[in-house]
Amino acid sequence: MQEFEIIFYKTVEGVNPVREFLDSLDDKMKAKMLMMIQLLKNNGNLLREPYSKPIDDGIFEIRAKVGSNITRIMYFFVIGQKIILTNGFVKKTPKTPKNEINLAKKYRQDYFLQEKKKKEKENKDNKE
Repeated sequence: MQEFEIIFYKTVEGVNPVREFLDSLDDKMKAKMLMMIQLLKNNGNLLREPYSKPIDDGIFEIRAKVGSNITRIMYFFVIGQKIILTNGFVKKTPKTPKNEINLAKKYRQDYFLQEKKKKEKENKDNKE
């Protein structure tokens, strides 16, 4: 099976929410989360609970736990074996917070808009 490509979503301003989230974690949790990202890269859409879980409308989460600390990183799939990591958070409630799900959806929408603009620019440059 071919590995998936992991892409860290960046805002138009160049902010990388998942990288910032990972940098905010303690060493043990960061190591565990990086291990989970590698597992996701290797297994893609075959990764299931307890490591990955579908959340809503094509948004998924990878899950890590160290002691009583629980973290999640939201992601979605793109055609061509690509996985886009959008945002991460420390889980403090039984249900995934709606604002984190909505943020992942917003970032997904923005990602596709950025990709469309890139393609349009490439096409324009190729015609000149």
